[in-house]
Amino acid sequence: MKTSPATNARPSVDGRPLFLIGFMGAGKSTVGQLIAARLGRAFVDVDERIELTAGATVAEIWAAEGEAGFRARERTEVRRVCDAGAPDVIAAGGGAPASGDNLDRMLDAGVVVCLRANADEILRRVGDAKGRPLLSGAANPRAEVERLLAQRAQFYERAHVIVDTNGLPPSKVVAAVLEAIGC
Repeated sequence: MKTSPATNARPSVDGRPLFLIGFMGAGKSTVGQLIAARLGRAFVDVDERIELTAGATVAEIWAAEGEAGFRARERTEVRRVCDAGAPDVIAAGGGAPASGDNLDRMLDAGVVVCLRANADEILRRVGDAKGRPLLSGAANPRAEVERLLAQRAQFYERAHVIVDTNGLPPSKVVAAVLEAIGC
């Protein structure tokens, strides 16, 4: 677990949004819902908001608009939740921190927690990768996961807190996140 590099203190979520970032399958949505319930906060899933706004699934958006179209929609939704300033628990998409100024916006608006998982854990959790555009067409899903993890590591490492989720049930991840943020 990593704490804020500037102060080595626990970051405060008092009245501020809590953003969960990390690779697909790291547990952002599952853990986010549980944390929101424990803290009595609303839960926001950026991918779900994109789907509602677009009237299409993430996979359908990727098929119609490509990654660039999806990322533009994602930046709009990240901007909206950051500008709202509501003390929600927000699950950002796996690639959101690496796109545009999304990560800077999240870091400025609230507390950012990265849920980290290795390639083995991710592949176990995502299964056949249906509905996961980055993996569904990959000839070698493991190589693609490893490539993307390496590419995004520099962004994930900037989180205020990093919690490893490998082999942990959601309840243990929730406890680790709450401890790290002093709740």
